[in-house]
Amino acid sequence: MMRKGTLKQILLLTDGCSNHGEDPIAMAALANEHGITVNVIGVVEESVIDQEAMKEIEGIAASGGGVSQVVYAHQLSQTVQMVTRKAMTQTLQGVVNQELKHILGKSASIEELPPEQRGEIIEVVDELGETVNLEILILVDTSASMGPKLETVKEALFDLSISLNSRIGNNEYALFIFPGKTSDVDKILDWTPKLESLSSVFPKLTIGGMTPTGPAIKAAIQYFSQKRSFRRMLIDDEYLDEQSM
Repeated sequence: MMRKGTLKQILLLTDGCSNHGEDPIAMAALANEHGITVNVIGVVEESVIDQEAMKEIEGIAASGGGVSQVVYAHQLSQTVQMVTRKAMTQTLQGVVNQELKHILGKSASIEELPPEQRGEIIEVVDELGETVNLEILILVDTSASMGPKLETVKEALFDLSISLNSRIGNNEYALFIFPGKTSDVDKILDWTPKLESLSSVFPKLTIGGMTPTGPAIKAAIQYFSQKRSFRRMLIDDEYLDEQSM
């Protein structure tokens, strides 16, 4: 039915309230146009729910075609896994729906099929979820208010890579933080199939400064396209058009 391609996700961990650079909601929409899903996990304090921050967290995910979830830090691990999986399923269902429209005409979608066929399609989506290649670019907000939560963030990302290890498809992760030491965004981890290296990276992170969420998403989009053009260079003749995913 479709080629096995690559799903591209940006996973943004923040407590909201960007205050520097481009509008993160506009940047998330741009990412989505590039075939990259933007998922947002809002990490909040038990006592403080900031409505403005909530609106931003939901807005970024909505325009990025992704999933958003607000959590207290101690629930972060299972949430990171859930959001990643849910976003994969959602993206794949979208892809399968596109295919169905080609086959069955304009209005068809999974929901409108008879139960038996719907079951078959959902099986296809589940199977794709296990076999598709997954690239997750993780953006971690290191503004001052996130400081106390970073240890939990590290553990959650660690757990994420363990939980995705059982998939047949390849997983690759990269990690950016914002703000960086001297610029809006710093690349902390280049593409890697394993997140173990986080242990050496996280203790060195500097906390504080502005919250340039928009520039961070923009940097992530550019990083994905660099990877794509590099791969195109390597395998020019058998290049997969990954935008089809």
